[in-house]
Amino acid sequence: MNPTKTEPEGGPSRRMLVAVVVLAAVATVAVTALLINVFERKQEAKNPFYRVVELNDTIDDPATWAKNFPLQYDMYTKTVDMQRTKYGGSEAMPHSPTDADPRSVVARSKLQEDPRLKTIWAGYAFSADYRERRGHAYMLEDQTFTERQKFNPPAMCINCHASMVTTFLKLGDGDIMKGFNTISDTHMTYKQIRETVKHPVACIDCHDPENMQLRITRPAFIEGIRALKGSQGVQNYDVNTMATRQEMRSYVCGQCHVTYYFAPPNKRLTFPWAKGLKVEDIIAVEDQAKLVEWTHLDSGAGLIKPRHPEFEMWNQGVHARSGVACADCHMPYTRQGGLKISDHQINSPILKINRSCQTCHHFPEEELKAKVEDIQDRFFNLRNTALDALVDLIYDIKAEKAKGATEAQLSAARDHQRKGQFMIDFVMSENSMGFHAPQEATRILGEAINFCRLGQLSLHGGPLPSHNPPNIVESPGSPGPATAPAKHTMKQGKPTTVAQLGK
Repeated sequence: MNPTKTEPEGGPSRRMLVAVVVLAAVATVAVTALLINVFERKQEAKNPFYRVVELNDTIDDPATWAKNFPLQYDMYTKTVDMQRTKYGGSEAMPHSPTDADPRSVVARSKLQEDPRLKTIWAGYAFSADYRERRGHAYMLEDQTFTERQKFNPPAMCINCHASMVTTFLKLGDGDIMKGFNTISDTHMTYKQIRETVKHPVACIDCHDPENMQLRITRPAFIEGIRALKGSQGVQNYDVNTMATRQEMRSYVCGQCHVTYYFAPPNKRLTFPWAKGLKVEDIIAVEDQAKLVEWTHLDSGAGLIKPRHPEFEMWNQGVHARSGVACADCHMPYTRQGGLKISDHQINSPILKINRSCQTCHHFPEEELKAKVEDIQDRFFNLRNTALDALVDLIYDIKAEKAKGATEAQLSAARDHQRKGQFMIDFVMSENSMGFHAPQEATRILGEAINFCRLGQLSLHGGPLPSHNPPNIVESPGSPGPATAPAKHTMKQGKPTTVAQLGK
């Protein structure tokens, strides 16, 4: 028989006790580490930045602000990255440096991609150079070295390309508005104002150095938004004290991403919002001011040039109506440790769909991207049709002028060109390829095509349209359209659409 084996007294219990002690110790260490981490993150959240240097309105160098805000600055410096989406941005294009233009890399030329642009801008600076946008890091040097400098641009073209706060303050003896007025009152040239700035738009242009709150520093926007609010019944609007924080997350972008004009006689920078933000409202303001920026080289039409009306078009779209700000999509929040900060690598939401789009739209990235590009494809195709119509009108005016057309015929056609071209240029210069407000962009192109058609009819002596579509809003028993109805005005008791106003 084999002798019975016996375990040492208390063997299993002792091993179990040791295991429990070890597990408890590990758990204690893990929980302690977790609590320390949570505490540190809470402290980070309580102290969103550490004041390494004292900032004020005399410091415009973002590298100095970076000492207090290294995370934001690190993202800001990434705006040098050149990444193309289907309809925006640009890959780096090699460029041979010269004394006049030392850049070794530039963006794609839109004029080379679409020669029709040279035709519609014949005789104007944009026919010499027009390129895809690059990141904020390039905004100042790209304007400094553009071929459009040969056309002597107004000084305040720099408003959207440089950090201007310290310049305004110096010129105005501490008063931003006074400094802004000094530039136009003293007829400063672009070359003169360029010598006063050092950086592209930077931290100081959007943030108060005392508390980092968003603020508006561009006088043209302050005046423009006050005029807009006045047209809506809100008098003496002060954007820096009356706007909500969410509104400011769009307003700071609207300081630059807008259309504007240079009011005579001293070329004072003006935002044309006194009647509203729709394209017809802006045309009405600029017509009332009798503005003519250049005379078209081929048609002889006196024209005006819209710039980059992202703010105006965004205001017509569903995102604005839903309370979504520019920064929600172009500067989505990101986590850095315990901090939630805005992404300062400002670029297309298509490049960061997970943070820009999927916080609200719970669909796969590829599906969302395809939806955006489908909207842009449709706009791009209709834009091409509108450009063809505009170029045809320009060629027809030129041909009829050579044949001896009357001034009355030419005048009517040129007026139609002025309206139609501004509308096409308005949505074409807007940097979303129709996405910010797809229905409004389509409506504008439809109106523009009609203006081109009316211009050709006035040249060739054909009868102008005489039909009067029913006023759906006032039809008895009709519930009305699902979307906003077309604008109407009464003329001799009959409803007339906006498109017919050009008659």
